[in-house]
Amino acid sequence: MEFGIFHQFPALPGRTEREAFAEGFEQIYAAERWGLDAIWLAELHFDPQRSVLSAPLSIAAAVGARTERIKIGIAVQVLPLCHPLRIAEEAATVDHITGGRLIFGVGRSGLPRTYEDYGVAYPESRDRFAEVLDIIELAWSQPNFSYDGRYYSFKNITIAPKPLQTPYPPIRIAAASPDTYPAVGERGLPIFINARYGSFAEFIPEIEKYREAYATAGHEGRGQVYLRVPIYVAETEEQARDEPRESLMHFYREQAQRLRDSLSRAGTRAIEGRAERLRRIENLTYEEALGGQVLVGTPDQVTAGLRCLQEELGIDGILAELNCGGLIPHQQVMTALRLLCQEVRPQFH
Repeated sequence: MEFGIFHQFPALPGRTEREAFAEGFEQIYAAERWGLDAIWLAELHFDPQRSVLSAPLSIAAAVGARTERIKIGIAVQVLPLCHPLRIAEEAATVDHITGGRLIFGVGRSGLPRTYEDYGVAYPESRDRFAEVLDIIELAWSQPNFSYDGRYYSFKNITIAPKPLQTPYPPIRIAAASPDTYPAVGERGLPIFINARYGSFAEFIPEIEKYREAYATAGHEGRGQVYLRVPIYVAETEEQARDEPRESLMHFYREQAQRLRDSLSRAGTRAIEGRAERLRRIENLTYEEALGGQVLVGTPDQVTAGLRCLQEELGIDGILAELNCGGLIPHQQVMTALRLLCQEVRPQFH
């Protein structure tokens, strides 16, 4: 199983942006030393109380220049907000800088406010996503290409550089809405799932639809599934429960507010089960949170939880969110990272 951590370079109260970057890099370089498989970088915009990570490819290039082994993934590049030729060039450049270690994770994002601020209509996000991804794949795999779509048209384009990996870096697609799972399966690409609400078992029918579509389309293998999940590891069970409490509950309160904001915007009220998600988390208690889609405990407890997920969902890897909510102090995150790398990960290799 692939072990990675999800990072959004969180902004903590009273901490400068420079400190946020410094601590984020320190955690990533420790992950390289301690043998983690992958680091995953978010893309978040216009939310300075939450994150300073708005340019994941820039961070990926910086990480790639100072590491030698760890894979560097984007989780996710929000394709409807990108110009396809520009992002194809930049990502290919990062693939060279990292020595062929880039994993190109892509998605649509669930924040309509960001689309409004970028001047892109959120209801167009699905069609824009597909068009941008098609163009990027053509730009990377063909000596030159032309394209005539709804949003973009190009004639006889050749980009440079081409990616170092051939035909191009691995692509993984984030899935949030039910119809995305079979669509990605038909396309034959690995899938991300973002675990945060309800029970893990709720993903089983969607994963089955994804893998059924994958097989029906004639792709080799069964289709890879990667789970982004809040995880916190500590030396004792008491520490594991107490240390992330404030941060995790802060996350659910902030997420409820984002969902309320999304539901107030045109074109999103009936999309992707947002109202149902809001009902689930508005009055969530900490005990209910711990009983849901999070893994909190000692190394042995987290190992057991991951084994259950492997058996229940058939996952191929995780993106462990060690600081869900962004409020856990840096040194505690470093301890959780060390335990994940040195005591949990070896149980799966």
